[in-house]
Amino acid sequence: MTTQLTIGQLAKDVGVNIETIRYYERRNLLDPTSRLPSGYRLYNSAAQRRLRFIKNAQALGFTLHEIEELLDLRVRSQARCGDVQRRAEAKLKHVEAKVRDLQSLATALRRLIRTCRAGQPTDRCPILKALEDEKRGKGRTVRKEVN
Repeated sequence: MTTQLTIGQLAKDVGVNIETIRYYERRNLLDPTSRLPSGYRLYNSAAQRRLRFIKNAQALGFTLHEIEELLDLRVRSQARCGDVQRRAEAKLKHVEAKVRDLQSLATALRRLIRTCRAGQPTDRCPILKALEDEKRGKGRTVRKEVN
């Protein structure tokens, strides 16, 4: 006999909020196995595994749309592991690009912090002046040293 979990039990078991499960249902990522006459949702172990899959994929940086594609590949008989691998490789490239962007931001922040003279008034603060620089608002990092 398969154990049936209520939405609250499932949420607690997987470590998510009940509203998260309802949201995944609205996105057609998860479906209750059945409902009680009272309307309570019931979930089986397959739904539990699917919810864990979603959460683990999110932890690796996959979006819900990408997760939906992975779930579709999982059930398609003609899909192969290489299809999943290509998606994982694309995600890795995206993550590596984000890391490079974050490293650039860290470098820019270090540069700004080095220009700061903590005792001076804020109207002369090089960090605040750099944030006001119109080049900043266009997505570019501050490359010049501010005096």
